[in-house]
Amino acid sequence: MGKVMAVNISEKRGTQKVNVHTVKLIENYGLENDAHAGNWHRQVSLLSYEKIEEFKEKGAPVQDGAFGENLIVQGFDFRTLPVGTRLKCNDVILEITQIGKQCHNGCEIFKIMGDCIMPREGVFARVIHGGVISEGDEMDYA
Repeated sequence: MGKVMAVNISEKRGTQKVNVHTVKLIENYGLENDAHAGNWHRQVSLLSYEKIEEFKEKGAPVQDGAFGENLIVQGFDFRTLPVGTRLKCNDVILEITQIGKQCHNGCEIFKIMGDCIMPREGVFARVIHGGVISEGDEMDYA
């Protein structure tokens, strides 16, 4: 079981996501008002709180949303979960569709640190059932 530590969106592509603390997830679309939502396989991005904290210990100056992640969740090592894994948080059901991604050229974190955790630690999911997720909510396997 995990705990949602942050809920991040960006209203425009190319801008850093910011913590909005609570958000509505729309079935087969993603997070309401998030620029990366849509009818595709990467509707929601998730990153482990523990992995972010480990990266911060190396001196990374990162805040919630810095990696482009929508949900920061404590208690899950997402990269170990296979594609197809379903997660439940309140009424929301997410299905993991992709593990990791290629970091775009010029990532600010990579420029500063010489490394970025999103390509190997982040996962993407689609919204199977919508609802509301807020900081502090519990997440578990569906």
